Amino acid sequence: MARVLAIANQKGGVGKTTTSVNLAASLAAMKQRLLLVDLDPQGNATMGSGVDKHSVERSIYDVLVHRAPVNLITRRVPEGGYDVLPANDDLTAAEVELIGVEQRERRLNTALREVSSVYDYILIDCPPSLNMLTLNGLVAADGVLIAMQCEYFALEGLSALVNTIQRVAESVNPLLRIEGILRTLYDPRNSLTNQVSNQLHEHFGEAVYRTVIPRNVRLAEAPSHGLPVMYYDRHSRGSRAYMALAGEVIRREEKRRAAAAGTVVKE
Repeated sequence: MARVLAIANQKGGVGKTTTSVNLAASLAAMKQRLLLVDLDPQGNATMGSGVDKHSVERSIYDVLVHRAPVNLITRRVPEGGYDVLPANDDLTAAEVELIGVEQRERRLNTALREVSSVYDYILIDCPPSLNMLTLNGLVAADGVLIAMQCEYFALEGLSALVNTIQRVAESVNPLLRIEGILRTLYDPRNSLTNQVSNQLHEHFGEAVYRTVIPRNVRLAEAPSHGLPVMYYDRHSRGSRAYMALAGEVIRREEKRRAAAAGTVVKE
């Protein structure tokens, strides 16, 4: 069964969608079968993967509202070697149309279960708000990858997100946990960056990924070309960072499965 990771942060502009697209491409490059679910009405993960959100006839809206099968909606990413479940403006109506629907927070979970055996990883790019769409992402996920900048206000937002994750785990999805905290737009020359980074290590320990994603022009340019950065400039610092992150994600998953099986994995 696929490992389902929701990539979330209610604060915008922290590199969440950039992480979703580039981690998907990097995991696919490591021969992992990958589905990227775009759960944001802006459709940035769809466009960043090279799929025109304006041309898709059916989207994740149809999966959530009309229960269309996921395998009929997914599109193969031309350059990335992974599948994307696209989103567009139609998704803004989903919350309203799901009001009063029984088990509405489980719609995505139910849909993804049908294709879970087809993939090794399913990444969910959640919108930058704690709404019904994000709740669907958290209920469908095994773990949450939190992308955040190392700045003061980010810590306040992180606290709110952690509380939300705990409430979802207590009430709807008991298996949900924090998969990892990823430091994005990282600039080690900034003293505040180092202070916040140290606080993250102090409070979350090994949950903080060793990999950091640097500020990188190529990462910012790649979406305008509809490409993950590794296909735009594979030698850029951003590309190398996401490949390193993919390796770390895979190692963590191997370690988790080994622990469940009672064996030991060497670092």
